[in-house]
Amino acid sequence: MKWSEISIHTTQEAVEPVSNILHEAGASGVVIEDPFDLTKERENVFGEIYQLNPEDYPEEGVIVKAYLPINSFLGETVDEIKEAINNLLLFDIDLGHNKITISEVHEEEWATAWKKYYHPVKISEKFTIVPTWEMYEPVHSDELIIELDPGMAFGTGTHPTTVMSIQALERTVQKGDAIIDVGTGSGVLSIAAAMLGAGSIKALDLDSVAVESAKINIKLNKVHEVVTVSQNNLLDDIEGPVDLIVANILAEIIVRFTDDAAKILKPNGTFIVSGIINTKKQEVKDRLLASGFIIEEVLVMEDWVSMIARKKSV
Repeated sequence: MKWSEISIHTTQEAVEPVSNILHEAGASGVVIEDPFDLTKERENVFGEIYQLNPEDYPEEGVIVKAYLPINSFLGETVDEIKEAINNLLLFDIDLGHNKITISEVHEEEWATAWKKYYHPVKISEKFTIVPTWEMYEPVHSDELIIELDPGMAFGTGTHPTTVMSIQALERTVQKGDAIIDVGTGSGVLSIAAAMLGAGSIKALDLDSVAVESAKINIKLNKVHEVVTVSQNNLLDDIEGPVDLIVANILAEIIVRFTDDAAKILKPNGTFIVSGIINTKKQEVKDRLLASGFIIEEVLVMEDWVSMIARKKSV
């Protein structure tokens, strides 16, 4: 089979929404070429393993690549992708160059091309993300391993917003907690919460493709008895009370359901929000405060922000 490689030259801010658009269009995985990966200061903090070639990366901005099968619908699909990406401007998302290019690749090239970008990465004190095809020996006896296949998942689990979400979960999850993961994507946050001892987790996503991907990854990591995955729009018709809600999605979406989160959470319950570009930090903070939350901690990595908020007891 022949595949079409669609390449979007954009910004760090637009990586996640563009990636979601590509997945919704039928891409089974994305490659993110971010030159910042070549010089990450956190490389030596947790012992990440990188094998990156600078020639694969743009001098500025970020390139997001996806692969779509060449068929009679390809032209329409590409047009829909372009329109969806341009619509991100309505959310004040900086698209940068917003240059889209198309090229043809053979299946055997695609099968190996994206794997060079993905290696075991230790993202926190406890967690290491490992691709399913690589052998990895834990460095410490208490190390927690999450296996992911980015060919079927939404990203590799190593984006700053995901890393901070997992680090926030490490600090807040208590044994037996009831948790809701809003916009679960690959299911990585639900997997992490289950490994940290949560009692029950509802993983929710509006995208049916994400729901299926999450189910696969959750079963792969043997936490399917704790995590249930379902298709749902944010917290619509979801009942509580729960101990913790985590949402790694766009800031523009987070501000829409802070009131719902407050209703579902127990008094003193925790609300972890991530996926917030730095310019949107104050908007999200103000909305959380208006919904009756106390901001306990703000985490920052690169241009991204995550917040750990707690519902007031009265």
